[in-house]
Amino acid sequence: MSSQPRPATSQRMSEADFRALYRRLRELARSGADQPRGALGHLTPERVVAAAAEVRRGRSLSLAAPIETEPGPDNPQPASHRMTASAPGEADAPGLHFARDRFAMNVHSDADSHLDALCHVMFDGELYGGVPAGSVTPDGAHALTLDLVQDGIVGRGVLLDIPRLRGVPWLEPGDQVTAEDLMAAEAAQDVTVGPGDLLFVRVGHRRRRLTHGAWDSARARAGLHPTAMRFPAQRRVAVLGSDGNSDTAPSAVAEVPFPVHVLAVNAMGMHLMDWLDLEQLAPACEQLGRWHFLCVVAPLRLPAATGSPVNPIAVL
Repeated sequence: MSSQPRPATSQRMSEADFRALYRRLRELARSGADQPRGALGHLTPERVVAAAAEVRRGRSLSLAAPIETEPGPDNPQPASHRMTASAPGEADAPGLHFARDRFAMNVHSDADSHLDALCHVMFDGELYGGVPAGSVTPDGAHALTLDLVQDGIVGRGVLLDIPRLRGVPWLEPGDQVTAEDLMAAEAAQDVTVGPGDLLFVRVGHRRRRLTHGAWDSARARAGLHPTAMRFPAQRRVAVLGSDGNSDTAPSAVAEVPFPVHVLAVNAMGMHLMDWLDLEQLAPACEQLGRWHFLCVVAPLRLPAATGSPVNPIAVL
């Protein structure tokens, strides 16, 4: 770990430079990925088999935060969970009775762990691969839906811990992770991100939230600078996850509120996992001296959906 905390990074990017980067990453994705599945095309059966050999201790850890049902500054429309049975008196009555409940949530909230399908991000009238954005209708999405991952995602997970690199407990809201940070974290952790990997980038959001309480993360959050997306593009990463939502706020590109979402999902065809909880995983990897692991992701089977709540499991 670095002995001296580094200053926060905050770099602006013009819309013209962003669009040039968008075009480069889009062409790179087209040249190297299985178009229907996007970046998941890098996760071949051979790489899944190799990922199974990552297990050393047989210890499994959830990378999801508990779903919240109380409103907060970062979650004004929380999930709802209510009991629908049993009826009063049934619990003590003879015979068979069932407890039942009902659950509903805003999948793409700023608090709950979820996976973004490739139909989630529309940019200039298109989805990933030039699919018309009109394929997403009030009746549901009709292309690039959650069905692409109906059989789950299994592969080698790699955690890059940026607060560890910088010698701080977390990155402050508005701080930006660069491609240089990602490469420096690789070197510091003696790990190399490769084709088909599920890359997890820790910014320390959950630890800060636990320490200071929730805040309006829609307005202020740490994440990746758009140019950092060259790193997963060049390494042929299959999936990107973070304990934030990968984008900084305020946005590095004034004209584009979520530039990393645009680059990852729309240009590169890369599924994102947002608002994870990496606070168990980071110390476990530190203790083992090993920052790669088997990872299993099982979204819900939601037809025509743009995303799903998700509970990724790391197996160390």
